[in-house]
Amino acid sequence: MIQTDLNCDMGESYGSYSLGNDQEVIKYVSSVNIACGYHAGDPATMDTTVQLAIKHNVRIGAHPGLPDLNGFGRREMKLTPSEVYQLIVYQVGALNGFVQANGAKLNHVKPHGALYNMAAKDKTIANAIAEAIYHLDTSLTLFGLSNSELTKAGEKLGIPVAHEVFADRTYQADGSLTPRSEPNAVLTSEEAAMTQIDQMIKHQTVTTVDGKTIPLKADTICIHGDNPKAVGFAKQLYQHFISSGIKLGNLS
Repeated sequence: MIQTDLNCDMGESYGSYSLGNDQEVIKYVSSVNIACGYHAGDPATMDTTVQLAIKHNVRIGAHPGLPDLNGFGRREMKLTPSEVYQLIVYQVGALNGFVQANGAKLNHVKPHGALYNMAAKDKTIANAIAEAIYHLDTSLTLFGLSNSELTKAGEKLGIPVAHEVFADRTYQADGSLTPRSEPNAVLTSEEAAMTQIDQMIKHQTVTTVDGKTIPLKADTICIHGDNPKAVGFAKQLYQHFISSGIKLGNLS
């Protein structure tokens, strides 16, 4: 039986603003990435989401992003390596406080949005993120775009790394995600997403927007909790895994 991990970004509500349907989506995933208060989230949401993850016995990850609430962390910023390092330490430490207070253990760290995409291509940023995780806890798994500079940085330091792929995003010839500013960045057809996931998991390849087939590692699959159709898609993907003989479980 093939085994994989299905992760989802959660805890992205803030103050009186509610985003996503975490309580339903969490039923169909094996890992969650919880916003740490910079691109989204706040102390109350972080605490509540950690408790929700414990209730459903899913692995808990920190989802640190750029300090950009208005842009939801999806706008690039010019940062020094020291600033990137400090952003990661600060946010992961904040979430881990709630994890420990609730008697659980932090499993992984996955950068969010623009920070994630910047680290996929920029060695300097990738190294700063990996070093922050290394200094915080060498048992934490670094989630990064498959075959990216971020996963390479983590592997170089010897920390656990999970190569991440996306169920609902399209890929460029260099293995990067198609920018959200382009019209074909997201797969709107659930059938197309299922086909892509099968290819990624079973063959460790993906078909790019220009029709090429490129290799990629697929340790964990991301779905987006802020999508209006997130619950239905998560449930359909979960059922697809069951019918295809694919088990959700530990990354190892």
